[in-house]
Amino acid sequence: MPVKTVLDGSAVPVRIWTDDIDEGSKAQLANIASLPFIHHHVAAMPDVHLGIGATIGSVIATHRAIIPAAVGVDIGCGMVAARLSLTANDIDEKRLKKVFDQISRDVPVGRDQHADGRVLVDAVRPFEAGLKALTERHPQLLKAFGKFSKWANQMGTLGGGNHFIEVCLDEHEQVWVMLHSGSRGIGNAIATYFIELARKDTARHMIDLPDRDLAYFAEGSEHFADYVEAVHWAQEYAMANRQAMLDLVLAGLARHLPPFTVTTEVVNCHHNYVAREHHYGADVWVTRKGAIRAGQGELGIVPGSMGARSYIVRGKGNAESFCSSAHGAGRRMSRTAATKRFTEADLARQTEGVICRKDKGVVDEIPGAYKDIDEVMANQRDLTEILHRLKQVVCVKG
Repeated sequence: MPVKTVLDGSAVPVRIWTDDIDEGSKAQLANIASLPFIHHHVAAMPDVHLGIGATIGSVIATHRAIIPAAVGVDIGCGMVAARLSLTANDIDEKRLKKVFDQISRDVPVGRDQHADGRVLVDAVRPFEAGLKALTERHPQLLKAFGKFSKWANQMGTLGGGNHFIEVCLDEHEQVWVMLHSGSRGIGNAIATYFIELARKDTARHMIDLPDRDLAYFAEGSEHFADYVEAVHWAQEYAMANRQAMLDLVLAGLARHLPPFTVTTEVVNCHHNYVAREHHYGADVWVTRKGAIRAGQGELGIVPGSMGARSYIVRGKGNAESFCSSAHGAGRRMSRTAATKRFTEADLARQTEGVICRKDKGVVDEIPGAYKDIDEVMANQRDLTEILHRLKQVVCVKG
């Protein structure tokens, strides 16, 4: 379906792929569209919902400027998925419970990280020189890491919140592994540090903003080049982190399931990031905050909530969306609201048939707190083609 809602009245219009949007998100999108460096229009995906400064599910093209808070604090957060040669006939509940336990042992979740003796040295080594150069110019970054954020030890770890590792079955009963994570503590430290620098720069130049979280770096300014370098470092770290976890998960599966191979191209895509792209006749910075790139023929992953379906998609290269797609179901209510409304019994009912945590610590991730993923997919039929429908049988969360 085409754009459902258009907001006018700002410097550029906002085009929205749903009519299921709250007033707070509309106000945030209008604030973004009022900035003088926004290119052509702002696009909002069908999973759009309220964020900090910039709306989650928004695609923001900018001339010669980047808004660090729009990229967000989990730089490079995204998904990876791989199809295996196994089928539903190769798995049963007993084996899957062993797989759940094995993944839980092999992949640290929440605030946990690998012990010093288990650091994934080969995955970490390519990032050492770049981080060293960055912290030599910005030594304050070292203070921001904290004792829970040893960046080398966090390579190959999941984190918390809505991050997850899943074993799924597709429409042909083929087994898939899929996971969701980002740049961990180091990405958060980089983001937080540069967001604060952008606020200070904006205040020093007495720039009037509709929201202080829309503070930005302009090309040629003191910190612009360093932020671009740092954000790209974190994005590459996030992608390597997902690949490292995928390797750990596949090794864990191999201990409890029949021999298998990976039978399809591994899809590894960001949904919180910034990149240089060409749209509407100009080279611009494109920030996707809770959106994936869906250029013509490009593969992507659109996950539902725990207990709901997820989708492997192929992009249609829709120019109006800046070649983008929704990144998931999108929250319908806050975590606080979800824990007040739902119980552990509700969680057990809504995740029936899935081997996963069903305790109060993950009630905020209950499917009922999210939008309907099938409605999201219906609203973006002009953005993506569905290749596979996945349903999880195992879900590991932080």
